[in-house]
Amino acid sequence: MRVGLLEAERQRVSAGVVRRRVLTTLAAVLVVPVAVGFTSAATASAAPVAVHADPVATQAPSGATIHHVDWLSDRRVALWVNSPSMGVPIQVQLLLARDWNSKPTEKFPSVWMLDGLRAQDNENGWTLETDAESFFADKNINVVLPVGGQSSFYSDWVAQDNGQNYQWETFLTKELPPILESDWRTTQTRGVVGLSMGGTSAMFLAARNQGFFDFAASLSGMLTTTALGMPQAVAYAMSDAGGFDANAMWGPPTSSAWEEHDPYLLADKLKGVSLYISSGSGTTGPYDQPSGIPGVSTNYAGMGLEILSRLTSQTFATKLNKLGIPAQVNYRPSGTHSWPYWQFELHQLWPQLAAAVGIEADKPVCGTGGSIAGVAAASPWIGDCLTPEYSLAGGTVQDFRFGRIFAKSDTGTHPVAGVIGGAYQAAGGPAGPLGYPTTPELGTPDGRGRFNHFEHGSIYWTPQTGAHAIRGAILAEWARQGWEGGPLGYPVADEVPTPGKDGVVQGFEIGAMYYSPAHGTHRVQGMIMGKYAELGYEGGWLGFPKTSEIAVKDGGRFNEFEGGNIYWSPLSGAWAIENGPIFDAWKSVGYEAGRIGFPISDKFVIPGGVQQNFQTGYITLIDGKAEVH
Repeated sequence: MRVGLLEAERQRVSAGVVRRRVLTTLAAVLVVPVAVGFTSAATASAAPVAVHADPVATQAPSGATIHHVDWLSDRRVALWVNSPSMGVPIQVQLLLARDWNSKPTEKFPSVWMLDGLRAQDNENGWTLETDAESFFADKNINVVLPVGGQSSFYSDWVAQDNGQNYQWETFLTKELPPILESDWRTTQTRGVVGLSMGGTSAMFLAARNQGFFDFAASLSGMLTTTALGMPQAVAYAMSDAGGFDANAMWGPPTSSAWEEHDPYLLADKLKGVSLYISSGSGTTGPYDQPSGIPGVSTNYAGMGLEILSRLTSQTFATKLNKLGIPAQVNYRPSGTHSWPYWQFELHQLWPQLAAAVGIEADKPVCGTGGSIAGVAAASPWIGDCLTPEYSLAGGTVQDFRFGRIFAKSDTGTHPVAGVIGGAYQAAGGPAGPLGYPTTPELGTPDGRGRFNHFEHGSIYWTPQTGAHAIRGAILAEWARQGWEGGPLGYPVADEVPTPGKDGVVQGFEIGAMYYSPAHGTHRVQGMIMGKYAELGYEGGWLGFPKTSEIAVKDGGRFNEFEGGNIYWSPLSGAWAIENGPIFDAWKSVGYEAGRIGFPISDKFVIPGGVQQNFQTGYITLIDGKAEVH
């Protein structure tokens, strides 16, 4: 027993000596970026493998719920997930599989795309900086894109820092999977691809959660975190990218948490995972701008980071080889730490990823015919077909790289795409309340927006308001008042039921449109809308509007409601008058055109009753008797 322990310790010390030598070399390399030998040809270790480990049983949802969903196109969606561990909604975008629409009962494997150190809070870098969305459009895989997590290494932190409560590993491996599997037709067959910080995370997440990922790729990742100088390098990078403290992540460098997240030390736990590792050399490559010094690009920071990635990737790959764990390794002869190279590697790794998750790498052959073929030819922007034609809700549909074409005998053949396509999908597509499109996408007369008309409604979009469906009585009244050129402008929200009352409401740029069965459809806008909101909207004592805004003297306006009116003028502001004795008394002296003018307050309590003030007088209500003063 003691002999075994001594031998294990001897091997551990020996490995540590090797790694310290590597990082000592690294220190010199970072001083002289163009190192001898870094322009050698790409090499590979053992051939890639397509091993399917038995999936781990997904844990209970742990309280994670959907906060809201935004459809960005017909196959790109943003989920906002309430994370119990992080205490805030986390955005995760999905690129849905090629056959998502055409095969509505099918489930799909997934690939999780991890961002770099400077991850943004609005969108994942893979869709911001690469062609990932169009590249995956013809792939039968759900693409999972976590958004945010700057400098997080997608790990659970030991302390909060910089306003963040990072618990990314718990979120990704425990909270998110049940939602993807129950609501988004995603299987437990998964791959993960990460660049830079995300490459480090891809490897340790796969190792720390054995059986969770079938494929893991590191593109320019730092594949050791504890070797000599590495904790300090990581700490410097995190401070530079957002001002984060590495001690809040895994404690001081002497903490065991650093070892527990080191891909090099966890390498033996990657058996059975199909692995892909790549990095450049740091020298000027085809996507770099030369500086004038041979081999040195203008991306100086990217040179040093890529050299660091190359050294740690080589050390990691060497250990995998000694452990007998196969990996596809691609050492490019040039190139810096930058997005064009990671886009290139995404295309390179796809066949291996496809094999690992058990799907075909190439898009099946498809063609177009009939009226769809004519529309596709006239709309080259829609790209190549992804599926054959298929039947849906009494018509025919075909999916293309950048949208869909819908055909029905009585509505014609029309494309729907982009954000309008997302709003259409959110509304249920042809099987939903809008039905089939009756026009292609058209521009609005004011040049601000775009729209499609459908059998039972329309979808309008502008860059400022987004895309929203309008239908039924609200659409009819909006159209009567001048469409987007009318008093309300463009829609800014979808139609929703009014809480606790039989009616619906839809928000617009300058107000809202209300519908109730008893009173029809009417708009409320501007300062009157502000007062209506203050008094509880339709849930307050005013109830639903009975009229749209009506003009009165001196530029004033009013809306009549079930329980009273709101009046506004430039000099008096907006105030509500409740139906009853005060209103009747005001009526008796000529409303706003009479001797006391517009109201300048709501009613308020006085001794023995209530009072409401007007521009040139006031009305009191005491013991049920109203008096004008």
